[in-house]
Amino acid sequence: MARESCASETVSAAAVLFAWGANSYGQLGLGHKEDVFLPQQLSDFCQTGCIKSVTGGGGHSAVVTDGGDLFVCGLNKDGQLGLGHTEEVLRFTICNPLLGCPIRQVACGWDFTIMLTEKGQVLSCGSNAFGQLGVTHGPRKCVVPQAIECLREKVVCVAAGLRHALATTGVLAMEWSKGAGLDVGVSWWRRGVHICIATGSVFQWGTGLASSGRRLCPGQNLPLFLTAKEPSRVTGLENSTAVCAVAGSDHSASLTDTGELYVWGRNKHGQLASRAVFLPLPQRIEAHCFQDEKVTAVWSGWTHLVAKTETGKVFTWGRADYGQLGRRLESPEAQKPVEQDSSLAFQGPQNSVPSPLHCLTGATEQLRKHSNDIVLRSFDLRGFLDVSSRTQLIIFFKVLNTQRNIMVLLTPSLPQSCLHFVGSLRLGLCCRSWSLVVLFPTEVLEVTVTGRAETCC
Repeated sequence: MARESCASETVSAAAVLFAWGANSYGQLGLGHKEDVFLPQQLSDFCQTGCIKSVTGGGGHSAVVTDGGDLFVCGLNKDGQLGLGHTEEVLRFTICNPLLGCPIRQVACGWDFTIMLTEKGQVLSCGSNAFGQLGVTHGPRKCVVPQAIECLREKVVCVAAGLRHALATTGVLAMEWSKGAGLDVGVSWWRRGVHICIATGSVFQWGTGLASSGRRLCPGQNLPLFLTAKEPSRVTGLENSTAVCAVAGSDHSASLTDTGELYVWGRNKHGQLASRAVFLPLPQRIEAHCFQDEKVTAVWSGWTHLVAKTETGKVFTWGRADYGQLGRRLESPEAQKPVEQDSSLAFQGPQNSVPSPLHCLTGATEQLRKHSNDIVLRSFDLRGFLDVSSRTQLIIFFKVLNTQRNIMVLLTPSLPQSCLHFVGSLRLGLCCRSWSLVVLFPTEVLEVTVTGRAETCC
């Protein structure tokens, strides 16, 4: 439910999972429904793979392993666990309908679940009462994950709120063979391949923000993406390239490749860092709010936001009455949420301004040192080279909107040799939009390039 970073590196080492907190529906996966006040270790439910990510919804939880398996537990009255039934599940159970379909990311909404496959396809299950499943003519609930067919672009990131969901699109990999062109709006060469990662469009669906928008913005026409029950492109972001989006209960945020943060939706608790009570269109949070630094990662809670900048500073803002901002406000009254009069402008309490947590400067999500670089992992280049003599193969990485280029030289061992190069590179810039150009000094009969970029934060 919007508690994941949109620019964070996943844990790849063998993991041990602990759980504690509210457990009314068995969402902790401990086999009972009693609340737990101290961390308790879960039994090994996924011996075949390491834990990649953990996320939670209104009363259900999901775990994704390195192998792409999905385990779920908790509340299931609307089929949000995707198991084919609506019974509660007290222990993490593998989602059998998705066996053989590796999952990359899961976003849990209040009573629904959004899954992103390794191929970039988006699936959904659970309640569809507000169109949050992205299927216009679908039933009010779906107990088995179904594809959102109208979302035809490849997706790299998903998010879910109370009654709305988001997806960020991009191109993860392409193939080119002799005589073929790439009709995807990017340039290409006779002797090479141009791979563009993160084209950066954000789609939203589900009518969760529409009721607040109509009430708080009377007489104003709301943009289509706030009222759509199927994926609709978020307007107002056309001149930027989004690398991810996150969602809270009634708000959304998007991070761009240039380190800018855009927000929209309801602003009851100051989570939009604006004086408006509701933002129907994305609005950029000014750079001075982050001490003129680029934002490299963003997380969303139910009613607050957390951002990390390029030098490792951590900023928080939004609702503060439960201590979720990690800092004390000068006035206790500023920590209490106040219902806003739709006829008045938002008064901007202390918690509506992003403020740094000095004790967390330089903190990471993992207990090991990282740098603010892009790491290209699992880069795999395969092809057949028809060369008459030993010659160099140039692999050229170019970071978009910068002057930074990185070049790797390889030498095929034999004429007409099969080439297989697997490696990883650190691009040295905190930027998730980049292009990969592979240039060959001779004719290429066939080549396939695949790759995956991750950010070290």
